[in-house]
Amino acid sequence: MAAAPKTVKDVPSHEFVVAYAQYLRSTGKFETPTWVDLVKTSVGKEMAPYDPDWYYIRAGNILQQLEQLKIVEKSAKGGRCITADGQRDLDRIAGRIASAEAA
Repeated sequence: MAAAPKTVKDVPSHEFVVAYAQYLRSTGKFETPTWVDLVKTSVGKEMAPYDPDWYYIRAGNILQQLEQLKIVEKSAKGGRCITADGQRDLDRIAGRIASAEAA
C-alpha cells in the first residue's frame, strides 16, 4: 500500500524551512543581493550570520520575495494565498522530508 501524500503541515517546520531554502538555492530562480555577506540581521548583532544560506532561509518568511517567485499571489479577498504551482513545490519538498524520516 502506498503512503499518503505529505503536505507542509505533516513535517517539522524547521526541517521544512531548511529544505525549502536548499530548494530556492538550487533552482536559481532566486537571486541574492551583492551585499548579503555584509549585512547584519538586527541592530543587536555585531556581525553577519555564519550560515551562508541565511538569506534563503529568511526568504521563506518574506512574502514579497515569494510573490516575485509566483509562489504566493494577492487574493481578491485581501491578503495573499498560495498559488497552485507554489503548493505543488511545497508539498513535493514536504514529501521528500517525510520519506527521508521514514528511511
